[in-house]
Amino acid sequence: MSNTTVVLITLIGYKLLLLGIGFWASRRVGDESDFFLASGRQSGKQSGDQSASGSGGLGAWTAGLSYAASTSSAWVLLGFTGLVFTQGVVGLWLVPGIFGGYLMTWFVMGPRLNAATAERGHITIVDFITDGLPPATKRATGLLCAALILFCFIFYISSQFQAAGEALDSVFGLGLVEAVIIGAGVIVIYCLLGGFWAASVTDALQAGVMMVACVLVPFAALFAAGGPTAVISSLGPVVPESYFSATNGAIGMAGIGVAMGLFGTGLGALGQPQLLNRIMAVRSQAERKRAAAITIGWGLIIYSGLITLAFTARALQLDTQGERLFFDAAQAYLPPVVAGLVVAAVLSAVMSTVDSLLLAAASAVSHDSGVRYASPKRALLAGRLAMVAVAVLAVVLTLTLPKDIFSRVLFSWVALGAAFGPIVLMRCLGKPVGGWSAPLAIAAGFAVSVIAYNVPGPGADVVEKWVSWGVGLVILAIGSRRG
Repeated sequence: MSNTTVVLITLIGYKLLLLGIGFWASRRVGDESDFFLASGRQSGKQSGDQSASGSGGLGAWTAGLSYAASTSSAWVLLGFTGLVFTQGVVGLWLVPGIFGGYLMTWFVMGPRLNAATAERGHITIVDFITDGLPPATKRATGLLCAALILFCFIFYISSQFQAAGEALDSVFGLGLVEAVIIGAGVIVIYCLLGGFWAASVTDALQAGVMMVACVLVPFAALFAAGGPTAVISSLGPVVPESYFSATNGAIGMAGIGVAMGLFGTGLGALGQPQLLNRIMAVRSQAERKRAAAITIGWGLIIYSGLITLAFTARALQLDTQGERLFFDAAQAYLPPVVAGLVVAAVLSAVMSTVDSLLLAAASAVSHDSGVRYASPKRALLAGRLAMVAVAVLAVVLTLTLPKDIFSRVLFSWVALGAAFGPIVLMRCLGKPVGGWSAPLAIAAGFAVSVIAYNVPGPGADVVEKWVSWGVGLVILAIGSRRG
């Protein structure tokens, strides 16, 4: 049996499983709340059962693993690994930032976010942001948030579709257009059926697949290299001196800017709707703590494996482009059957983010924009139609925007984090948010991040990641005092 046949059988089986989860989850979707948050809170309020307090939400394993998979999509398996492979030690600054994001979202923001969702029946993070604002301000803030989510996530989704399409194209020679349409079609179908339930369960499954892949491929590469000692001795002669520099050879303020820019990427997690929704949906505070431990443990395994793979492949002088490293290493060091499973893992990493992003973008269009519907069924239908429209637009952008995966995802991640992170953090800390300071802080943080993104140099990276947050926090602090 050829390698291509093994990969094809694996992918078909995996996609059928995802569709099966979608059909199973569809029985749990009765209204807009179920579709976008899987909370069961609306039905719980009507029937008087315990789901009104959050018991209808996600358990620890589903929440923790789905959160983890959604943070570590194609940009981690492909982008992060490629960055360390090509640039060296400097890429490791991303890791403490990412784990800092885990700790902040689950332990600092998580208690208030989860409790407020249970008490107030929030469906999206925008509901949490706008809760308690004056009607006119609430409407304006909701529209602004919806527009920013849609803008950022269209680029984010297109980058994931690109990664899936390139993987399918490289294995089967389908052509990018056909590959992107097939990958997008499967994701849209199971999300349309099962909504947040389907996305969360499939993400948890995909997190497990990704974890196995991130152990197998590095181990196989390390075995081919002759072990850690052989990697260390072989790496020095084949890389430039800057490869071992924590600042990629930059010195002084430039070096600090490089490190802070990469480290600051972790701040983006504090404003990502697709991540915060998982914390909102956890059924209890005890489950939230267990989910946090699961996320952190998963991250330790994933990043240890990917860092090992990057350094080992560089020592072996594997002939690959940066973002193809994981895929090429699997084919080079694993037998065909196992390599087929790894290709499925790469695609699962893409799907693990796209389904959640589609739901967040659809909720921005149909719910956060403030549109009112005649019935819950109409609201649910509007959410599903919005998802299809977003997916179609993302496919079009995928085929027309020749931008690398890593850069496109980081732009969306950082900009949205700068927009929503400060106000979500302030609210989670119990600080008052006064009047028009809410939309001003959101707009200013986003604007500073986007402007700095388009300016080259490590100084601009610091402005994009850190100053954008500072601007938002200052506006919110001023507004709370005047309010």
